[in-house]
Amino acid sequence: MPKKDYYKILGVDRNASQEEIKKAFRQLARKYHPDVAGKESEEKFKEINEAFQVLNDPQKRAQYDQFGHAAFRPEDFAGFRWPSFDDLFSDMGFGDIFDVFSGFGERTKEGPEQGSDLKYDLEITLEDAFSGLTKKIEVPTFVTCKTCDGSGAKHGYLKKCPSCDGTGEIRRIQRSAFAQIVNITTCNKCGGSGQIIEKPCDTCNGSGKIKKIKKIEVKIPKGVDTGSYLRIAGQGEAGYNGGPPGDLYVVIHVKPHSIFDRHENDLFCKTMISLGQAIFGGEIEVPTINGKAKLKIPAGTQSHTIFRLKGQGMPDLHNSGRGNQLVKVVVKIPEKLTKKQNEILKQFIDASGGEVKTTKGFFDKMKEYI
Repeated sequence: MPKKDYYKILGVDRNASQEEIKKAFRQLARKYHPDVAGKESEEKFKEINEAFQVLNDPQKRAQYDQFGHAAFRPEDFAGFRWPSFDDLFSDMGFGDIFDVFSGFGERTKEGPEQGSDLKYDLEITLEDAFSGLTKKIEVPTFVTCKTCDGSGAKHGYLKKCPSCDGTGEIRRIQRSAFAQIVNITTCNKCGGSGQIIEKPCDTCNGSGKIKKIKKIEVKIPKGVDTGSYLRIAGQGEAGYNGGPPGDLYVVIHVKPHSIFDRHENDLFCKTMISLGQAIFGGEIEVPTINGKAKLKIPAGTQSHTIFRLKGQGMPDLHNSGRGNQLVKVVVKIPEKLTKKQNEILKQFIDASGGEVKTTKGFFDKMKEYI
């Protein structure tokens, strides 16, 4: 079933301000939250919550405006918070659920809020993971508009709201024969901020943020592996209402290597040796992650024997040690034998008490296995 338009779900125009979106969400949440309307309203509230999570985030909203629902995958909504009704309105400035309906208690104005965290996927080579590196990355993000310092208004045009006199709330007193009840609601004109924009900033068009490509230098330590991440404080999206920026998380992905397979700090590789080297022994040269090393092959080495080169693996991310390199040697069976070689080999096998089969012999089976 195709998804509905997020703007229609919240009942707002495509040019609606962030405050109008919040206001629409509050009204719908009061009506459809399962804590109030019951379990049967869960799907409706889930739809409303999803629309709000996208449209209330400037970056997600820009992606949605450009690409629609195709900009998001189902897993992008997996981390969306499902708040209780109490928590929901506490986050928006209300005291508790009792305050929402009765009007008792004090309401606080919307305060500074930390910006969203960002994720950046960085692909590096195994050699980069071995030696570590410093890399410059470009991260698209929203930053505080310097022209208006994030207020969204032209200089001199951010005024105290006349409806609430800058308090962000409207108080209405109801008197009865027995009591006086004070109903406190969010000011519709300023959305609870206590200020209104008379003329929007020309640079950010009143949003208080502008899109920018940040160039950030990232230091990748030795020994990182796929799934390792670096947290760079303060390099996420700009905060709201003067709040601090979020953080940037750089997630590492190590490319597959043409020679080595990695398991934690150990490296695995395979090399071929001749039949003569397997029988009589010798010394071969094998590649390592940072050069070459000599490997001694004992006489009588069997195919698929694994040798260990101590300390030739990957650096440990948390200390100065290194893993090992494990080398599997595979005996290369000759493709063809001369008549003399064939006779000598038959004589050797006969003398050893074995026999040579005419079909599917030792050499054929070894070649198929390799």
